[in-house]
Amino acid sequence: MSLYIMCEVPVFCWITAVVLEHMLTTELRGELPKTLTDMYSHFLMVQTKRKKNKYQQEHEENPQELTEADMEVLLKLGRLAFEHLEKGNIMFYQEDLEQFGLDVTEASLYSGVCTEIFRRECEIFQKPVYSFVHLSVQEFLAAVYMIHCYNNKKTEVVENFLLDKTEDLSLKDFLDKIMRKSLERVVRFLYGLTMESNQRVLGSLLCQTETNPETIQTVIDYLKRLQICILSPERSINVFHCLLEMRDLSVYREIQKFLNSERNSDSDLSDINCSALVYILQISEEVLDQLGLHKLTTNASGCLRLFPAVRNCKKFRLQARPMVAIVEKQYGKCWGFPWPPEIHWNIVASALKSNPSHLKEMDLNGSDLHDIAVTLLCEGMESPNCKLEILRLKDCGLSKNSWKVLTSALTSNPSHLTELDLSKNNLQRSDVQQLISLLHSPDSKLLTFRWL
Repeated sequence: MSLYIMCEVPVFCWITAVVLEHMLTTELRGELPKTLTDMYSHFLMVQTKRKKNKYQQEHEENPQELTEADMEVLLKLGRLAFEHLEKGNIMFYQEDLEQFGLDVTEASLYSGVCTEIFRRECEIFQKPVYSFVHLSVQEFLAAVYMIHCYNNKKTEVVENFLLDKTEDLSLKDFLDKIMRKSLERVVRFLYGLTMESNQRVLGSLLCQTETNPETIQTVIDYLKRLQICILSPERSINVFHCLLEMRDLSVYREIQKFLNSERNSDSDLSDINCSALVYILQISEEVLDQLGLHKLTTNASGCLRLFPAVRNCKKFRLQARPMVAIVEKQYGKCWGFPWPPEIHWNIVASALKSNPSHLKEMDLNGSDLHDIAVTLLCEGMESPNCKLEILRLKDCGLSKNSWKVLTSALTSNPSHLTELDLSKNNLQRSDVQQLISLLHSPDSKLLTFRWL
């Protein structure tokens, strides 16, 4: 599934072709890659083998093994990748490379394994600029470096990153702390690198982690139970990605069963189920007739995980005044770093702006909409791509500021709206006079308007 999505990236198609060509034309075929971690682990080995054949003309007893020189270069690249990801850097100057002991001469940087992992780009201010061939390669090498440091007890590196002591830290606790620190694709690769198949491919570069079945199952069970209310709905999908990198398909199968049972509302969806459901809907590009969060059996945090699915539905129904308030109260209990409260409304706004926009009906009756939520929704409704026909905001506690913003948006782009319900919001006729006039406007399709 992850490999299929990545094939939209041209350089990843090239990486895939390089790996498959090698595996299908040598006697060392083995199992074909099934995850991103599998693919990049094999890619490192293929490039290393190419270097030995092309530049060193070596004929070792085991050409698949990494030499000490190979490992030294890869770990330097991994440290560069890791430390600069923390700073948000994806491009480097010569002095950056030299700081990590990477020589930029023809004989080193452009020999073998580095040639097609790291490249020289255009010059800025008459200085050459370098980068990894793709951000995902930088993320993978950063993960290799991190798990190498953990396995080799390089506690200073790990502790500086985690800002915590790591004495006698188990693999599960290490991954747990990493998850809390950051949930980018580096974490996904870290989980994938704990699998025995990838440990075997990269061999001495990683040493040996606690990869017994009991430990791996403990980590998988931990991911499934993880309370992720701290994470934004879209970032929380990466927890599901971690399970896929560990080749655990149990959550995927649960969601397929849920979808095939005509979305049985009796199913009890956990947080990870909700994130997986959103992800599967998005990659399948299936358009649902209706996404009714009020009908699904899940907790408040799980409901918010489902917000990105609004891009894949025609009707969106929330109707849950307490829900947002409940989750916002939980923020302080979930690792202490909340995502911005408005982020789920920004997702809905992006669904209204998207091209094509599938969203035709939005029922938010009984939802307590604060000003920033209304502002974001109005930004979506003002988009020329917005095709919203029915909007219900009954009993939403709209403030005067929200009302002004909403009036401006609805009068500026009324072309598709046929029904508008603003009842039970303590509005006076003078407040809605401008909208009442829409009923008689030749440019408006508004047929039904409720405000009392």
